[in-house]
Amino acid sequence: MRILLSLFILLSQLFALDIRAKDYKGSVKFLKQIQLDYKFKGYNFSEISALAYNSKTNILYMVSDKGSMFKFKANFTKDNFSLTPLSATYFKRKNGKRLRSWKRDTEGIALDRAGHIFVSREGKPKITQFREDGRKIKNLKLPKALLKAKLRSRNKSLESLTFHPKYGLLTALELPPKKQDIHYQTIYSLNGKEWHFFTENYKKNGVTDIETTDDGNLLVLERSYSGYFGKFVVTLKKVYINNCKRKICPSKVLLSIDSAKGWIVENFEGLVRVGKNRYLMVSDDNDSFFQTTMLIYFEILD
Repeated sequence: MRILLSLFILLSQLFALDIRAKDYKGSVKFLKQIQLDYKFKGYNFSEISALAYNSKTNILYMVSDKGSMFKFKANFTKDNFSLTPLSATYFKRKNGKRLRSWKRDTEGIALDRAGHIFVSREGKPKITQFREDGRKIKNLKLPKALLKAKLRSRNKSLESLTFHPKYGLLTALELPPKKQDIHYQTIYSLNGKEWHFFTENYKKNGVTDIETTDDGNLLVLERSYSGYFGKFVVTLKKVYINNCKRKICPSKVLLSIDSAKGWIVENFEGLVRVGKNRYLMVSDDNDSFFQTTMLIYFEILD
């Protein structure tokens, strides 16, 4: 998939930074878009898959799905931001040794009110608390529904993680378990509470991240890639978990980044709220020369 995805995006990335289709008007206001190319001694800054932000310390965390974490000092204004690289670390076992290679697929990150770091991993569903230096503290107990879920593949596990002020840590599988409707998605809390919604009706459309909104609902980032000759669509939608009826939560598409409609599509995987109605979204460059790590600062207008 990575080779085809790289070829698919190559031409559009050579000449353009602005991802928007011409004359776009909608529920999302794009404030700033930049391509990231930082150097951290001893670390490969690539394959960024998740973001977290501590508003008390102004620290922005970026997690690579190769088992590393990058920290930045962030400064946000109404329509702009700046980043200053601080440090990088690998996620490590309790003994201080780096996670084994098959346990490094770190895909989601969230901070609780106290700033504690929690990371979700693909493969066997797992959410782990880590220290600031990347050393493991403990694995969290997951709900039975997640522990018993029959994954469609090891690579379709816990892509997303967010902290909700009322429900605590929330997560979702990239694709629903086997024998479940491919578009019938579930948000899981660690105490067993669940919310259900439908993803958009695109081929191979999965959830890559979720984030809590100011009003206690969720933003959901979806990605559909159906091959070199198919289209590539990234969807940002709001799921109203506070208004669910008959086990289904209503949702509203806020943004559809569709390669068939003039958008410059990147492999967006990470999402984080950094201010009132303001968010960052980041793309995974797949560690490819032909792709970029794009960071987008945007505002939700409604």
